[in-house]
Amino acid sequence: LSLHDAACQVAQEVAEKIQERNRYQRNGESSAKLNVIIRSSLQNLREKIDQLKDLLLRAVSTHQITQLEGDRRQNLVDDLLTRQKQLQASYKNEGTEPDVIRSSLMTGGVKRGVTNPWLLEESEETRGLGFDDLRQQQRRIIEEQDAGLDALSSIISRQKQMGQEIGNELDEQN
Repeated sequence: LSLHDAACQVAQEVAEKIQERNRYQRNGESSAKLNVIIRSSLQNLREKIDQLKDLLLRAVSTHQITQLEGDRRQNLVDDLLTRQKQLQASYKNEGTEPDVIRSSLMTGGVKRGVTNPWLLEESEETRGLGFDDLRQQQRRIIEEQDAGLDALSSIISRQKQMGQEIGNELDEQN
């Protein structure tokens, strides 16, 4: 767990260095030194994550920790791995991604696979409907879904009853 905390600290430091590098780039200052530091810190983080994986595997296989604790720690390692991949992607983007996202919000186009969620086409069923009409349509859809769920519930309860009857018949036959 202390190794996990150390890895989290390294991840936090990398994120801060990437932020600092991006700030330098926006101001036109040189960020070469920071790039070297970030690259070595990312490598250090990767090594710590690999070490955590090995230690966790060893602890679970030798039953030093319970399976539940092993799962919890595996989730922590997975979160760290995800964070490391995000940091790696952020490092490789070199600060250009937020500008691309910001510009795509105001334009109608698609840039680097980022779509503007506000420019979705309205469906044929809802085109021209007011708020009250949309609300009524949503209520009708919800009522239909509720009716379907009620039917499903009755089917499942009937299957439960049949299963209990089969179980009782088996007990009686045995």
